[in-house]
Amino acid sequence: MFTTNPFAALSASVPSAVMQTYVAIMILLVVSGTLLDIVHKKSAKYFFDNWRNAKRQSTRRISGAEMMWLAVQTVTEALASGEFCNTRRRIAHLLTMYGFLAYVGATIIMVFAYPTIAAVTPPIVIALWWIGALIACVGGYWFWFFIRVDVVAEGNPRFRIVHADLFVVSLLASMTLGLVWAYTQSAGSTTWPYVFLALYLIATTVLFGSVPWSKFSHMFYKPAAAFQKRIEEANGSRRNLPRPADKTATLGSARRQPQHY
Repeated sequence: MFTTNPFAALSASVPSAVMQTYVAIMILLVVSGTLLDIVHKKSAKYFFDNWRNAKRQSTRRISGAEMMWLAVQTVTEALASGEFCNTRRRIAHLLTMYGFLAYVGATIIMVFAYPTIAAVTPPIVIALWWIGALIACVGGYWFWFFIRVDVVAEGNPRFRIVHADLFVVSLLASMTLGLVWAYTQSAGSTTWPYVFLALYLIATTVLFGSVPWSKFSHMFYKPAAAFQKRIEEANGSRRNLPRPADKTATLGSARRQPQHY
């Protein structure tokens, strides 16, 4: 099972050009959906306005070398999911993220470089697809069933799904159905592979087609926001704390007597 390229086996009934066209459409959906989300939410305008304000309010100049070092720190933090303080949440996020990236990368390689049985797929690429999807499912289901906000304590049903859950639900559905489809196909079943293939395509289309309405585009926003935060902290423009009290004021002199109406 872990040595079979499911897309090469599928080429016996579905032309490889059709599979490649579908993958290309999914990539275009992610790009166009992210751009649409940026325009709709005015995220780019917000970041550029914030950047100009930070530059105007800065108290020190940042050199090019320091800027590069801040960028390296931001990338390192993003790769390690350093924004999560909770260890379990960070591990679950890392499993899902790296598993998903390996799964997507292997899918693109297999569909475009080794789309038929005649083209021998390197075992490492096949293993990346299977193991990547499995790791992502482990991380995703761990988050969903054990780390997710305790909806029961809030008085909501345990399996209540809200708009914010669209990304993780469609991601888990896509990879789970993809694994089941590939397994039934490698097992030699004649009917079930087509059933799960149809479900797999539906879930995958929802995953990549719902970018403007899900948290998919957040993976692009968060590193940009983290980098901007580091820049503001380095140039002294980040002043979210209240100004210090007047040193000449005596203790308690700024307090007002309560008024009764």
